[in-house]
Amino acid sequence: MTDVKNAQSRPRVEPVWDQNGRAWDEVRRGGTSGGLGGISGADWLLYGAVAAVSLGIGIVNALSAAQDAAWRGAAYDARTPLFWEMTSIVTIIVVAPVLFVAVRRMRHVSGWPLRIGLAVAAIIIFSTLHIAGMVGLRKLAMFLVGGTYDFHSSAATLIYEFRKDVITCLLIGGALWLIDSRREAQQSRLVVATVPADPPSAAPHMVWLRDGSTRIRIEPRDILWVSSAGNYVEYSLADGINHLVRGTLAAEEARLTRFNIVRVHRTRLVNLSRVTGLKTGANGDFELTLDTGQAISGSRRYRGAVNSLEALAANSTSVRDDTGARP
Repeated sequence: MTDVKNAQSRPRVEPVWDQNGRAWDEVRRGGTSGGLGGISGADWLLYGAVAAVSLGIGIVNALSAAQDAAWRGAAYDARTPLFWEMTSIVTIIVVAPVLFVAVRRMRHVSGWPLRIGLAVAAIIIFSTLHIAGMVGLRKLAMFLVGGTYDFHSSAATLIYEFRKDVITCLLIGGALWLIDSRREAQQSRLVVATVPADPPSAAPHMVWLRDGSTRIRIEPRDILWVSSAGNYVEYSLADGINHLVRGTLAAEEARLTRFNIVRVHRTRLVNLSRVTGLKTGANGDFELTLDTGQAISGSRRYRGAVNSLEALAANSTSVRDDTGARP
């Protein structure tokens, strides 16, 4: 790890509960897999569903428009309404990742005012890209066939398109929010089911690992940090020994939280009992100094994990000020 100083590599140890790892046991990494912005892994299935539903709605709307025109006495021609609908639908499919990114960001921030602000910003960005892309496609297509396209840009036209985009954003974003909530609930149940208790004969303050048929006992107070390493998690101990454990960081977090070992980064847990210093940055990120002198970086997303340390530091400063002593 580039942001943990003096880390060492040591023997691999497999935990008792994970002899047969499953793909869904792994902690899902944030960000993307290099595809369309904000989409990775199982999200492609949802993205495909959004695309399929959008295309279906576009085709039905086009056919309905053609039928309505025929009932009004015009010739039945589905080509023109289908062209208008498809330019809109294709653009929606292309810019849909904006909503994926926004929903994920909203789920990782606290406070509804901030979430609402992100939602409003996402809707505005989505609608702007949708209208610009749709108009651009129509102008390009008409130019290629020797025609022209006039969007009749006006406040009324923009409002007309924007209110439809609001509904589209709410439908796609709401569906993604509900699916993510269900997925997280399932993963939480899976973690509880797959993290067994330590051996019945073990003391409640012990942590046991297993290497083949050999059990290795470590004291929680000797753990400095636990970090993810691909399909493994790595225990870094105060004596310099590291144990590479096959499993997930979420599973380790579930059983180590009671020892004051908490997540401070998407890829890392830290033993707060070993922390001797805390430095926060202007962007909300922070750095912890351990009693071994090593520095561990933390993400603002997990700032709440070190609230107890900040409160302790604030109380200590308050006591010194009340007694007249200088820090």
